Amino acid sequence: MDSHYEHLSIRGFPEARIRKSTLKPFVEGWETPTPEEVRNVMKMAGLTGKTASELVGLSNTRTVRRWIGGDREIPYASWALLCDKAGLGVIWK
Repeated sequence: MDSHYEHLSIRGFPEARIRKSTLKPFVEGWETPTPEEVRNVMKMAGLTGKTASELVGLSNTRTVRRWIGGDREIPYASWALLCDKAGLGVIWK
């Protein structure tokens, strides 16, 4: 494991690597998740691009594809909703 990262071990998803720094309130030093982390959280939540788009209030899946493709960073509010849906808790408090 890269010493730069402190990852969570997630029961039921041993391959899911999510840095703890992505699960903080924004004002406490939140770090933008990688595309892999976005994909992992969507998988944990059982979301497709379409259902993730609907959850965060997007009208199409293009933006989600950009998040998981690394073309655009996911906004904090959208990430927080995905994390909550995935059972990682309410990260904004």
